[in-house]
Amino acid sequence: MIFPAMRDSAIAAFLCVVPMLAWGPALIEGFQGQSTATRPAKAASIQTKLAPIQVDFRDVAEKAGLTAINVTGGSDHKKYILESTDAGVAIFDFDNDGLMDVFLVNGTTLDGKGPGEKSTSHLYRNLGNLRFEDVTAKSGLGRTGWGQGACVGDYDNDGLRDLFVTYYGHSVLYHNEGGGVFRDVTKEAGLSSDAVRWDTGCSFVDYDLDGKLDLVVTGYLDFDRTRIPEPGAKSTCQWKGVPVFCGPRGLPPGRNFLFHNKGDGKFEDVSAPSGIGQPTGCYGFTVVASDFDNDGYPDLYVACDARPSLLYHNRKNGTFEEIGILSGTALNEDGEEQAGMGVAVADYDEDGYFDILKTNFSEDTPNLYHNSKDGSFFDEVYAAGLGVRNQFLGWGALFLDVDHDGRKDILLVNGHVFPEVDRMSGGPKYRQQRLLFWNVGGGKFKDLSDSAGPGIKAAWSSRGAAAGDLDNDGSLEVVINNLGNRPSLLKNFGTKKNWLLVQLRGVQCNRDAVGARAYVFVGARKLSGEVQSGASFLSQNDSRLHFGLAEEASYSRIEVKWPGGETETFPGGAANKIVLLEQGKGSLKAR
Repeated sequence: MIFPAMRDSAIAAFLCVVPMLAWGPALIEGFQGQSTATRPAKAASIQTKLAPIQVDFRDVAEKAGLTAINVTGGSDHKKYILESTDAGVAIFDFDNDGLMDVFLVNGTTLDGKGPGEKSTSHLYRNLGNLRFEDVTAKSGLGRTGWGQGACVGDYDNDGLRDLFVTYYGHSVLYHNEGGGVFRDVTKEAGLSSDAVRWDTGCSFVDYDLDGKLDLVVTGYLDFDRTRIPEPGAKSTCQWKGVPVFCGPRGLPPGRNFLFHNKGDGKFEDVSAPSGIGQPTGCYGFTVVASDFDNDGYPDLYVACDARPSLLYHNRKNGTFEEIGILSGTALNEDGEEQAGMGVAVADYDEDGYFDILKTNFSEDTPNLYHNSKDGSFFDEVYAAGLGVRNQFLGWGALFLDVDHDGRKDILLVNGHVFPEVDRMSGGPKYRQQRLLFWNVGGGKFKDLSDSAGPGIKAAWSSRGAAAGDLDNDGSLEVVINNLGNRPSLLKNFGTKKNWLLVQLRGVQCNRDAVGARAYVFVGARKLSGEVQSGASFLSQNDSRLHFGLAEEASYSRIEVKWPGGETETFPGGAANKIVLLEQGKGSLKAR
């Protein structure tokens, strides 16, 4: 985590003058020292006449049966940075019964004793009506260790969703065998490593559009307890004069990996030839794949702690070009490094290009990188109204339509890394409330955090968060992993309008349709959604696409842009339904 006083002013001064140029072969060749981008026009004013919405998020985790306690090192003191970072959440339907299940990543203790001895990750089967059963024991997922994150993808296209879990130590690929059983296939899949790594984020992505899901994995740092200084031993081991754990500054950064799916359940490490494995100095957390320039190929965005974040542009030939600084997505609007944690990607203003939301350390703001459609982004965090609370340390980040008005709102989950802050006066707290920003249109958001219900106001030290419709009622729930405590399950009991839930199934492309985009035409509006793997903070959202239809009781049509394929049109229908769209069953749209 980077602290404001530690920012590298020399780099920041240089980066303030780096131009933001269009992607493609001319990106570097066209550099002449002047920006070719123009700042997008702003909406004239916030829509102040909109009636306030009723949002009422309540935590129903205990009633639902989500009660497993997260164990991540010490509770009132953390000697090493390893004790501060986990853990992710995955929402997915592992048994194909139409109900979204929940997987919670867990950590352990430094000596592996006490609470850490039995602190496995947990798989909860959805029984319906927001009731869950802990099926960890028979699932094969009951591993104890320093779990970090999780992502989901049917990498062998057999119709069962598989699970990748990142660890400090050795990450694991679990193949879904059916019947609620998962098998560790890491070694036979070619993903095992003799070296101890601190893997954090992961995402399944078909980067070469061959119909098979590949895997990208981010690394945080090279962690060796025998070489880590004691808390307070160096300037990088203090915070506001208080001795705290060391890092990440002063410790060697980790590496990012890309594994190509060869078929037959096998992967090959293409990190070096693809460019993903080149040293960047990034302390990597969340990685999200999305087609930011609408060229049909997925790009990769990595949130980096204490370093400029990374944007890997897909060159369409199996290689990537890192253009975070040139694109404007590496730093804040002042050219300063930040402590990137979580990432959410969506087209929040429905202008046809997907934007990036990133969470950061306390005494800072999140980033809202607006896509300028020419390969450059501008940080609109203040113009959008998101820069109003800088005392929070952000982790999970979600775009979700809480009131079904057709606009994507923002939910951020927070929690400090140092339990010691509770012994300081006048500063941030270790446990922090969540933040909810309502999208009022025109690129603007309104802070509703203090009126959005007890589930938002409650203070926790939270990390991973994932959104999904857990009871199939058309409204998204949010599952949050809380350090040293049980998880939260937030359900919105407020007023909501019409909705549509779209599940995509690939045939020529990967079966999970990761990378596909759906466009719902309703009234005079065109609403978008993209199927993604890893997101938020080291987590996995429900892969079904949720659309708020406002007052409209029906939609006119849905257009789906499949990965590597044509755009298909599917007929309209009534609102308030879950629809399954299979590739090849619609009408092809002329290019």
